[in-house]
Amino acid sequence: MPRVALDLNKPEDRRHVKAEWRVAPGLVPGAPNEGLTAQLLASPARLADHDDSGWEICRNIRESRSVGFTFAWYRIAVEVPATIGGVALAGARVWFETNIDNYGEIWIDGKIDRSTGVIVGLNAQHRVEVSGSAAAGARHVIACLVLTARWPSPAAASSCATRPSRSSRPAKPFLCAIGDRRGRR
Repeated sequence: MPRVALDLNKPEDRRHVKAEWRVAPGLVPGAPNEGLTAQLLASPARLADHDDSGWEICRNIRESRSVGFTFAWYRIAVEVPATIGGVALAGARVWFETNIDNYGEIWIDGKIDRSTGVIVGLNAQHRVEVSGSAAAGARHVIACLVLTARWPSPAAASSCATRPSRSSRPAKPFLCAIGDRRGRR
């Protein structure tokens, strides 16, 4: 099976999966102090059934939203189509690919695979499995926590202190279907 890829930043590709990005600032969007509290165990924004209907619709996921130390959640609910570009998706493995600056987490249907869903590094590319065997009409919620910061440093420090902070957003988000459920191409 050929690789089929959708750029989820493009409206025409999002239409294939009946999806739109939503974004909200904070570790716990809507909470006082953006949810930054001692001993917080988890954010409800990671859960598949979390109500994000009041969140801003994000038309350009690459838009910078960083101001200093920044947390934000990006969510998208995708519906697997029967075909894309004439290619049947039944039984294909479906992946979400992106990169996030500094730190990020990718939650699929309210779950995270800590070996692949945690992003640590400068724009490190990551790919997380959404489904091991695609079914037309199946709905999947992808929730991305992003954290970025301009780390404090003394005025006499290196030029790193004067570079603009990276934006808190997933960059180049793709949804891909590759091979059959055994991963063959």
